[in-house]
Amino acid sequence: MNRPGIAPLGMWAGLSVPVLACTWLRLEEPAPLWRPAAGLAALAVATALHRRRRPVAAFALAAAPGLAFAPALFTLSYGAALAVLAHLMGLRALTTRPALLTFAALAAAGTAKIAARQVDPTAEWLVLMATLLFGAVFPWLAGRHRRQSRELAAAGWARAEQLEREHRIVADRARLRERARIAQDMHDSLGHELSLIALRAGALQVAKDLPGPHREAAAELRAAASDATDRLHGIIGLLREEDDEPAPLAPPGETVAELVERAAASGLPVQLHGTPPPEDRTAYRVVQESLTNAAKHAPGAAVTVETTRAHNGRSSRDSQDSQDSQDSLTITVTTAGPASRARQGSTGTGTGTGTGLQALRTRVTDLGGTFEAGPHAEGFRVRATLPTIPTRSTAVPPDPRTRTPGTARAFVAAAVAGTVLTAGAFTWYAYRTTHAVLTPRAYATLPLGTPEAEAEQTLPALTISDPPVDRAPAPPPPGTDCRYYRASGELFVSVDHFRLCFAAKAPHALIDKTLIPRTGQ
Repeated sequence: MNRPGIAPLGMWAGLSVPVLACTWLRLEEPAPLWRPAAGLAALAVATALHRRRRPVAAFALAAAPGLAFAPALFTLSYGAALAVLAHLMGLRALTTRPALLTFAALAAAGTAKIAARQVDPTAEWLVLMATLLFGAVFPWLAGRHRRQSRELAAAGWARAEQLEREHRIVADRARLRERARIAQDMHDSLGHELSLIALRAGALQVAKDLPGPHREAAAELRAAASDATDRLHGIIGLLREEDDEPAPLAPPGETVAELVERAAASGLPVQLHGTPPPEDRTAYRVVQESLTNAAKHAPGAAVTVETTRAHNGRSSRDSQDSQDSQDSLTITVTTAGPASRARQGSTGTGTGTGTGLQALRTRVTDLGGTFEAGPHAEGFRVRATLPTIPTRSTAVPPDPRTRTPGTARAFVAAAVAGTVLTAGAFTWYAYRTTHAVLTPRAYATLPLGTPEAEAEQTLPALTISDPPVDRAPAPPPPGTDCRYYRASGELFVSVDHFRLCFAAKAPHALIDKTLIPRTGQ
């Protein structure tokens, strides 16, 4: 069995049921057999076109029987096919332009057909528009909505998978940054401690009352501490990610003031001016790296640590103003000399590599600050300016819940237009129906030969716009003008009709009276 052909065959069978039912049960005006046969053939071709991914052509072909066989597109036989293929067109068509052009073409063709029939066009045009709106546009919009929902769901799952992959990548990078953070912290802390050990060993080495063997041991201790610092720096350098973003480090256990006090207690001639912030990791890091370089490359040289705060353009070395008015913090570490020893290593020209200062420069500039390091007078100076008030964006992103989707707006517009058209069509239909009623009693009081002028006093003001000519038992007599009236004012049901034919020439007398029975009689 050809499985791909099961779905089209079943679809065609389902769309054919209303056509066969209306023909068998006579739910519509009687028609020759070639009309339902042609309609079934059109539905078969439309189903095949839909199977070949041509939904617009399939919809247009499904609308053709209703447009050809009905006065205003509305039929019980082909209404289901019109709605189903319109829905499938919205579900499978990639763009909206062909569908909109097809709707416009149907409206134009239906309007032209109504105008050519030379009957009252208002009611039929309203029925045409209502059928096109509720039977085609609404199902098409529903299909578009389903298509967009599926695409959004697929995009959401794809986005979720992408976020999951990105989350794994971020987690891996976070682990690498944590390793780099630990390595950097080891370098900062241990390197500083080893520098202080070397400084104390150097002070012990030059002590006057120290015996010779102990002096040599102190010199070896100082050299070993210096070598250990270099080896630590080299090992940690292998673990650092030069191109990665700096990892945030937790604040150290001691403040900048405590760091300076401990370095002074170890024998480093250092002084602190100003009041540094108690918990600023970057400021702590600048002072620590500068003291380490001073102890390593210029032992015995005087070191000055100075902090300056700027408040809205005003500088204050020791200001206690509110942190809200503080704009920036400047840390200056100056090594007094001698120049040759202070420059050695700190600029990267001696045993040092200068990567510590490079790391500081990167960290400070990433925060939006400035960093300077180089010879100054007879020594060396490091200056870093750190912003203390971060710039934050105050823009509020729009709430996606306040956005109205295009499909929802189209539904609202179509619903409003449909309500107006339906109300207008029903009002006009009710008015025409109730004002074109000739009661059986009035019909019986009009004998043949009654002059037209006299008969008009009994006849209603309006005639029906769509007379049931096909149900008349006999054609009207030649040379007559015929009028059609309803026998009852009931709405939306089939009723008897009266045909009155007057002579086309004077004296315009009534020459034919015919009862046209309702559908099914």
